Amino acid sequence: MTLFAILALGFFLGMRHATDSDHVIAVTTIVSRAKSARAALWVGALWGLGHSATILTVGGAIVLFGWVIPPRLGLSMEMSVAVMLIVLGAMNLSGALSRIDQVAKNHQHGEANENPAPHVHGRGPLRPLVIGVVHGLAGSAAVALLVLTTIKSAGMALFYLAIFGAGTMAGMMLLTLAMALPISAISRRFENVEQLMARVTGLVSIAFGLFLAYRIGVADGLLLGVPHWSPR
Repeated sequence: MTLFAILALGFFLGMRHATDSDHVIAVTTIVSRAKSARAALWVGALWGLGHSATILTVGGAIVLFGWVIPPRLGLSMEMSVAVMLIVLGAMNLSGALSRIDQVAKNHQHGEANENPAPHVHGRGPLRPLVIGVVHGLAGSAAVALLVLTTIKSAGMALFYLAIFGAGTMAGMMLLTLAMALPISAISRRFENVEQLMARVTGLVSIAFGLFLAYRIGVADGLLLGVPHWSPR
């Protein structure tokens, strides 16, 4: 494959990576409350930034220094995604996210318009950024190992990881925008749609988080038996 073909493949694989089920479910818990397309794009961009920075950092260390991640550590990083999904879902169901949003919104309105950066419906950048970092930790080994089987040059491998991250960010921004537009349109016509969506996404997030926790903790042996891990 030519260099251009490899980099183009990395960008589009990054975009596809953004649509993995655990990524979509986690981000949906936030986007379900987004009031505008701009807020949704901001969520996607921040998630992509956290994810890409982690992929480049951890994946780069694997490429440059030949780090080998033990199965128990690899499974623990994946388990962090399951725990995060359960916590996000529980916060959506309990209304904790809504209360946090209201506090942040009141704080935002109390400021004197000195900060031109957009707010994510009163959330600020922390939540989607942290979610992206957690997902990046869970997926960095698989991406790095895929690069090592394709590109032998360390410099080009790092460049590929950066292109992959850019594709992931672009894919998540498009995905969050596609989610937010119909939700925003429906919420303008019907009352309490936002609250209903928050409850539904909360239930889905908890269910999928429990499924992942069982698969990782029991089937893959993190909590019971001998851990066996294949980066994915």
